[in-house]
Amino acid sequence: MIVRHCFSTALPTLRTTWAPAWTRIKPGLDLYRQSKAFLGTESSMRLTKPKPLREWIPSGSWDSHMHVTDKKYPVVEGAPYFSKPDQKLDDAMAFESSLRIQNIVLVQPSIYGTNNSCLLEALRHIGPYHGRGVVDIDPLETKRPTLRKWHALGVRGVRVNFMSKGMTPSHQQLDNALSKRAELIRELGWMIQIHTPMSTMSHLEDIIPKLGVKVCIDHFGCPDLPKVDWEQGQYFDPYLLRGFPSLMALLHRGNTWVKVSAPYRFSKDINLRDIDVMAREFIREVPHRVLYATDWPHTRFRNIDIEPFTEMILRRCGSWAVAKRVFRYNAEDLMNCRLDI
Repeated sequence: MIVRHCFSTALPTLRTTWAPAWTRIKPGLDLYRQSKAFLGTESSMRLTKPKPLREWIPSGSWDSHMHVTDKKYPVVEGAPYFSKPDQKLDDAMAFESSLRIQNIVLVQPSIYGTNNSCLLEALRHIGPYHGRGVVDIDPLETKRPTLRKWHALGVRGVRVNFMSKGMTPSHQQLDNALSKRAELIRELGWMIQIHTPMSTMSHLEDIIPKLGVKVCIDHFGCPDLPKVDWEQGQYFDPYLLRGFPSLMALLHRGNTWVKVSAPYRFSKDINLRDIDVMAREFIREVPHRVLYATDWPHTRFRNIDIEPFTEMILRRCGSWAVAKRVFRYNAEDLMNCRLDI
């Protein structure tokens, strides 16, 4: 087990000249109660009353990973989570409005395989100014004219999903899958989004620099986190996780991004302290390569409240400048939102 004792679990010293109130909030305490202590201060930007969480989220933010589903579209055999009700675009935007988010990245869910019809219909409705799409393709069957049509709708990436298939791909499997897709999308400026176990990051550290396209790693890199006895002062070092050093090397090198999303899929702690350690390292070391996402509607999970996680990421940002990067500008850079449409 990757566990060691830590001197302190306190927040790191902020490297900014000022910081909003939520950067000094103690872990595990309620944002809204504590914000009252900062009313009228420079750090709280002279607020006259506590804000709801949605008002802390930067204007123009993107939810960089979410899904829509509709039972009118056929699913692949054995789809494990389609017992949920439909989660259509109207439902998605109602959820996003609770966080004051108007811009979304629709990601192809595994239940539809390479049939992207549901995603493309949603993109047509929301339009390319507020929506981007990440599709799943068969690189041997998909033609470039089709990709160009999708580009006009707002598609800016293809997803390679090993996790949903329960696979830990080899170096050769990753190389083949990524190289074929990179060849197809390179001229369009799209990115490849990879959903694979963190243990495969050492393979990706070798493969990604050769692709010549942008790459985004799903869900914190899909770590296999240890069980930690936090109450006894135990802690864990993320750099001892298999693949984490390779992921950090890719993020430092450039052309690779990581999504801080779906903590409930990996955390072993009800308070998300293990995920918090990883978020802190990503945002402190490579804030220009980190994207916030909700993973709505949290497929295979029920009764998920995303607000505590969102609050945690805001707190880790430490300044409005970094928060705007993580919640807005990094997604715009990755999806070319500021370059084309």
